[in-house]
Amino acid sequence: MCFGCVALSVCGQELNFNITVNSDQLSQGDLPIFNTLERSLNDFVNKNKWTNRVYKENERINGQMFITITEYESNRFKGNIQIQSSRPVYNTSYETPVFNYKDNQFNFQYIEFQPLVYNENVFESNLIAVVSYYVYIVLGLDADTFSLEGGTDFFRKAQGIVTQAQGTNFAGWSQSTDRSRFELVDNLLSNTYREYRVAMYNYHRKGMDIMADNNSTGKQVVAGTMKLFETMINRRPNAFLISTFFDAKSDEIQNIFSDGPKVDIVKLKETLTKIAPLYSSTWNDIKY
Repeated sequence: MCFGCVALSVCGQELNFNITVNSDQLSQGDLPIFNTLERSLNDFVNKNKWTNRVYKENERINGQMFITITEYESNRFKGNIQIQSSRPVYNTSYETPVFNYKDNQFNFQYIEFQPLVYNENVFESNLIAVVSYYVYIVLGLDADTFSLEGGTDFFRKAQGIVTQAQGTNFAGWSQSTDRSRFELVDNLLSNTYREYRVAMYNYHRKGMDIMADNNSTGKQVVAGTMKLFETMINRRPNAFLISTFFDAKSDEIQNIFSDGPKVDIVKLKETLTKIAPLYSSTWNDIKY
């Protein structure tokens, strides 16, 4: 997405994703259907028009989807999907990771050469639903890094897919399932977790985007963003969104605070260890 850009007309695809289908775990993993599926998904994600906003070629969102097939019989597939996305940092050649998420509840039916078409009013297939859902999650998170709560409309599109999919028997959509697709988008749209979206904006737009011009101020903003997560986790311990943030950002945070202008690292590491204890070893590696 462009910096400070308001787009109105309809042109230019939004995503520049590389989608890989890995069937190495299967005895029949060399079948042509896996290559066909991979090509079809790349076309589906990258050539479809997902929004009514303008994205120039250099503004398309970069990312990957890794689909690992663990079971295959007839036209039935089972496996997992990992989604990664990034966005450029202003006045640099650096791409900052925004989303890095693995969904282990991915099963679908697919017949070779069947067209993949997204219709927001109809549940066409679980393959289309899951991939389209994550497209809108990626679009929403990207928009949130450029404007405060800028991704709301995209998250609502993803929520609409959840509503349709809950009438099926496919895994991963149920409200009662821990860390489901329902929970992810529900939390993103909930005021209970509003600090997450404020943090996404502050971290990227007010922190990362000014580092090239003012490294010290940018780092102070990024450090201050961690206090927002502390507020959220005091109210909702083990919040799902906390883990999604640090799964994408832990290495970057460690690198930011191991170099350049100093901040209060002792307090920062205390906060990081409190809100993201699974990454304690990463925080211990912050050198100052």
